[in-house]
Amino acid sequence: MTREQSADPDTRRGRPLEGGPSGPSGSSGASEATGRRPDWWHRDHPTFTALTGFFTGLAFVIVVPGLFAFVLNRLVDYHTAEDLFPFVLVTLAVPIGLLVGHRTRRFGIYLVIGMLVTLLVVAGVTALVLWYMFQFQG
Repeated sequence: MTREQSADPDTRRGRPLEGGPSGPSGSSGASEATGRRPDWWHRDHPTFTALTGFFTGLAFVIVVPGLFAFVLNRLVDYHTAEDLFPFVLVTLAVPIGLLVGHRTRRFGIYLVIGMLVTLLVVAGVTALVLWYMFQFQG
């Protein structure tokens, strides 16, 4: 292993650069710089997975039930949609499946954290608004 290779984390991990000496072009220099992948994406930056998982959990809590209700309302009448809405809980199999898999566990943990924080914020704001309404409006 040369000194240049040992200084490059992609090569140390056994992933040669596309334009590098062991890549498809077989030449180094200018083609190495143009064929290089973005470092932050392929090295799995520590905050990338955490932020992506957290905000995916936030969107999951907000978007999935709303989209499910919209689709149910379009497909069936109102009372049947009300009866079928609890089946939205089946979508919780996605975060559980992410927690089970070894490669997706970190993302799944932050997804669940995002879901729980969103639910806590929604519950807290609801409690605060109800308290205000009963205290000062009722």
